[in-house]
Amino acid sequence: MTTVEEFAEGFLEDPGYLDFARIGPLSAPVVAEVQGINEVFAKARFGSLEALKREDERMRDAAAALTGIPAEQVVFQPNVGTGLMHAMFGLTGAVLVSGADFPAITFAAARASEALHAVEPVWLQTDHGRVTPGSVREQLSNAVTAVAVSLVDSRTGFVADIDGIRQVIGDRLLIVDAVQGFGVVDAPYEVADVVIVGGEKWLRAGWGAGFMALSERAIDNLTPVWSGHTGAGVVDPFDEVLPPEHGAAAFSVARHDSVAQARLSAALEDVASVGVDVIEAAVADRVDHVIDLADEYGITVASARETPERAGIVVLEPPQERLTLLGASLFNHGITATTRTGTVRLSAHVSAGDETLGMLRGAFTSYATAL
Repeated sequence: MTTVEEFAEGFLEDPGYLDFARIGPLSAPVVAEVQGINEVFAKARFGSLEALKREDERMRDAAAALTGIPAEQVVFQPNVGTGLMHAMFGLTGAVLVSGADFPAITFAAARASEALHAVEPVWLQTDHGRVTPGSVREQLSNAVTAVAVSLVDSRTGFVADIDGIRQVIGDRLLIVDAVQGFGVVDAPYEVADVVIVGGEKWLRAGWGAGFMALSERAIDNLTPVWSGHTGAGVVDPFDEVLPPEHGAAAFSVARHDSVAQARLSAALEDVASVGVDVIEAAVADRVDHVIDLADEYGITVASARETPERAGIVVLEPPQERLTLLGASLFNHGITATTRTGTVRLSAHVSAGDETLGMLRGAFTSYATAL
């Protein structure tokens, strides 16, 4: 096993980076993996490229270890949006989804409805964007065959209770966009029917690398509408167009990017070597420090304060007339954050050490002094 301190040594970003909810800079294991596989790819020595074919199995095994879903029910995806399109286009009936959720979910539901008229979005009314078992229970109907939700809301940092939602919805399909929490939230992914993950945020694997894990119920009930020749279960099926195979692999369009799979595998294996629960606790400690600093300087924290309801995100909501001032103070002190819709979002990983927190204190001091 790897200690969380050893894990933190794999963070290469400069101090002051508090924007993992937007993009996680590549980790040292991922950089090493890329350098190694690019060397193999560039030289193309006799027989060496055959090894790239094993990256798919490696990636699926690594994903299975962290989701609790069997490797044969995992399929590579280039991004979360593609996985969500596969899921939504494969549905029949009504899908309950929050209109305030991340656009990858809402657009996939709407586009599937517009194109096939087989699925109909039912827009969930939420408590300030929070999807809870209670709100889902109140708005379920017999027409609803699936519920889609983000594990972590990108704007509020709220962690959805997917176990509670599962208990409420019964045997309906539960689709979870897990990109905003995967690797730092120790969630019961096995209760979901579709888990879609991208490697570009907390996993620090970069863009273009993700996966979709499916329960047996999802495999039985989702139609692989967008299935290419790689989803037919036969290598290079020339001369005939075969139907999609029955399984997760059907949700594949073309040959996978082996280099992207290697990046993702390295990131997943790195997380597994520490344990998500250990990483989650370390991130919670960093978030506590960020919240304490905000409180010290009288900056309103609009995101959840209780550990079970939050991931690595802290949302600051200064008076609107002071938003620009806060953003400028953070920028001037070298803090990388996201400012949108009247709030500032700070997202801390285990690498948010004393130097980064000192820079944040300096930014808050400048902000308070200017006021």
